[in-house]
Amino acid sequence: MKSIRVVLADDHVLVRAGLRKLLELIPDLVVVGEADDGLALIAQVSELQPDLVLMDIAMPGLNGLEATARVIKNWPYVRVIILSMHQNEGYVKQALRHGAAGYLLKDAAPLELEVALQTVMRGETYLSPAVSQGVMSDYVLRLRSDQPPGALLTPRQREVLTRIAQGQSTKDIARQLDLSVKTIDTHRSQLMKQLDIHEVAGLVRFAMREGFISPEH
Repeated sequence: MKSIRVVLADDHVLVRAGLRKLLELIPDLVVVGEADDGLALIAQVSELQPDLVLMDIAMPGLNGLEATARVIKNWPYVRVIILSMHQNEGYVKQALRHGAAGYLLKDAAPLELEVALQTVMRGETYLSPAVSQGVMSDYVLRLRSDQPPGALLTPRQREVLTRIAQGQSTKDIARQLDLSVKTIDTHRSQLMKQLDIHEVAGLVRFAMREGFISPEH
């Protein structure tokens, strides 16, 4: 089996030494180079053509995020794992935006380091558990915000909107749904506010566009 070639990038000599010792215990992995800043790392990658880079964020000259972006741009096959003491979601998101395949906290256990390496070398993304939950929660919120407006309506709102779009009067809707006229008026006001539509004709057009009623209705 072909060995995974790794370059370490951290401006602290003892950190690099400790990482090297840990990596030497992992089968089929060899540390081929070290760098103490981002520019030196770029030179190492250009010369050594590694499979993987373990990169600190805070380095002099060129920080780990910018160095990651340059590595991915010039050598897209190289996988980069960011090493950081920061659990802040902002750092994680920046790392991913710059092309990192992983984000590993420096206080991670040695076993987690090995799991992270295996994960990114399979072409997947690895995030330390301490940071992944926050990032996933934000991702879910963004997915929800990307949903069409109609998908965010409650079942009752959808029902009232459909009947409004069908041309039914407030009294008719109230009678059919066994609700008060005041309640139907409240639903209509909430619909207009939530959808940012301020007249009935606009609600009709929205309902047609979203498929609540057919254009022929």
